[in-house]
Amino acid sequence: MLNSKMRFRAADMFGFKLIRKIISAFILLVLVVPTFVVVKTYYAAHNLVIAKADVIVVLGTAQFNGVPTEALEARLVEAKRIYDLGEATAIITVGAGAPGDRTTEAASSKAWLLDHGIKKSAVMAIEKGRDTFVSTQSYIAEMKRRKIHTVLIVTDPYHCFRATTIANDMGAVSYCSPVRTGPNALGKASIHYLIRETGAYLAYVTLGRRGIHVSDHLGQ
Repeated sequence: MLNSKMRFRAADMFGFKLIRKIISAFILLVLVVPTFVVVKTYYAAHNLVIAKADVIVVLGTAQFNGVPTEALEARLVEAKRIYDLGEATAIITVGAGAPGDRTTEAASSKAWLLDHGIKKSAVMAIEKGRDTFVSTQSYIAEMKRRKIHTVLIVTDPYHCFRATTIANDMGAVSYCSPVRTGPNALGKASIHYLIRETGAYLAYVTLGRRGIHVSDHLGQ
């Protein structure tokens, strides 16, 4: 009888220890993985490798009545800068419009570039995508049509890690040239932006890679 009680007690203790280990591992996972992604996103923003590419891609963000917002203009300024340096010979602007808009992020971006001296034959607007994943799908399809492989993505510093990850997953060799001016440049971007990018990256690697699309679009 005593041996039976001891066996039951030992079994209870084993079960308790197992549950405690599972809970501890779960808590560790919840804390460590997001922290790791925060560090990777932050590190990528501050330690980028920029190389010549087949094409520059300007990822879209808000515009109003054909006029780029400060955040979008900062991307266009950077795209023009690296184009003038000869980092690529073509530019693709991407981004759809919000319901009710008379134009799109891609079209307003193209218009800005043409107004600032980029030749018309060098710029193509793809008026699709209101989030990173769909925008990337759109320009990757155009790259495949042109049979080109390397892309220099222009976006915000904390967006670079996720933007290049998605592009690489879709078959491109991607680099990122982040904005140097505007509200999302390093030194100006908020901690909220960094945390939001961490969540969006985790959503992509856990769900997006498995075919479950979670949009990162925010009402603007």
